[in-house]
Amino acid sequence: MNNATPTTTYNEVHDQKVLEWARNLLDQCSSPRLMQLEVINAVERNAVYRGEECLNLLAPEAPTSPTVRKLLSAEVGTRAAEGHIGPTARWFAGTKYIDEIESLCVELLKKVFRCNYADHRLVASMIGNMTVYAALTKPGDNIMTISQPLGGHSSNRIDGPAGIRGLNIYDIPMDPVDLVVDLDKFAAEARKIKPVLVTLGASMTLFPFPIKEMASIVKEWDGKIFFDGAHQLGLIGGGQFQDPLREGACIVTGSAGKTFSGPQSGIIIWDDPSLTKPVTDVIFPALAATHQVNRVAALAASAAEFLAYGEEYMAQIVKNAQALGKELHDRGIKVLGAHKGFTTTHQVILDVKSFGGGLEVAHLLAEANIITNKNLIPSDRPEDWDYPSGLRIGTIEITRLGMKESDMATIADFIVNILNGRENTENVRKKVIEMRKSFNKIHYCFD
Repeated sequence: MNNATPTTTYNEVHDQKVLEWARNLLDQCSSPRLMQLEVINAVERNAVYRGEECLNLLAPEAPTSPTVRKLLSAEVGTRAAEGHIGPTARWFAGTKYIDEIESLCVELLKKVFRCNYADHRLVASMIGNMTVYAALTKPGDNIMTISQPLGGHSSNRIDGPAGIRGLNIYDIPMDPVDLVVDLDKFAAEARKIKPVLVTLGASMTLFPFPIKEMASIVKEWDGKIFFDGAHQLGLIGGGQFQDPLREGACIVTGSAGKTFSGPQSGIIIWDDPSLTKPVTDVIFPALAATHQVNRVAALAASAAEFLAYGEEYMAQIVKNAQALGKELHDRGIKVLGAHKGFTTTHQVILDVKSFGGGLEVAHLLAEANIITNKNLIPSDRPEDWDYPSGLRIGTIEITRLGMKESDMATIADFIVNILNGRENTENVRKKVIEMRKSFNKIHYCFD
């Protein structure tokens, strides 16, 4: 076996400096065992930094409960379970207990989302979107989705599953101020385009969509509404957002690892029995074979927690987001949707162009252990992806750690004092670490 380290890297997409750091570190190790220890050390460093010393305000992340984390390392994670639930449908024998785990997960998801059908095998929510496009469209079909500066996500655009499927993608007209669908313009455009599918999917998501009205329009040519609830899935389950299936969407996908606060993976739900075969035929055997049964067990446990605590937890997430938006606005920061109460979800969107833009602000706040992300906003162009004007903030993790509305004023002070130069990042970092000492327990779970 040749263990020589390559001297030349061809066409690498990753940061060369970081890869070089890793190569040098591994080259200094005298054995593979020490190489493994370096991986473990990196994991432990992240656990202290992100798990104990940071205010995590990322909208796509949530801490899982101790029980869920334990299940993610369970023995069943080494087992393969290719196929549908049941002895005849499995490729392997000896899966009777795996059938129990997976059937419990499916039925728990049905209870949470009040739906007829649910699938648990998607290892990522974007694979859910690929499932929908593969099951409900054919190459060359017209669809309508939201452009990224107005909140859309790449999974529904040319560079994601919709593009891979070979679909003709048209923009859903959006109101750039109210941050909702412009229904009159949508009706006019949709009647020209006649999309087979209209995807309501947004990674910048503050307010509900007019699903009922849109479904009524596209029904004129048998078009369908697909709701990509990657960010809102927990809010939907907890009754704190609109209920897409009841309002006219034919199918809903979402992430288990955002507001739902389970293991990173995807969920797909629907009510129409005619969709079951095309959807599940895509899931297996096309997109999911060995689908991580440890993750399925963790997802089932998360669903049980959600049945007990989801409504209370999701309500507090929204309260915290609205409070944080107001506190930032009152301190002079431009917050999108201020005239509408800032948000009805877990997200707060800031226009930080006057402070250097989203990339610069996100990295500045990270120096103070406040974790956010840059984000395109309506005033940006699609090509501003790397250097957008916006900053996206989420309240999922801080809520699960027990923070309430009164704590949002403290967080707003941290952010504004840094942006206005009243405090340096090192001083704020010390305050953040001290604050986190009072919030080190996971709430809204049986543990």
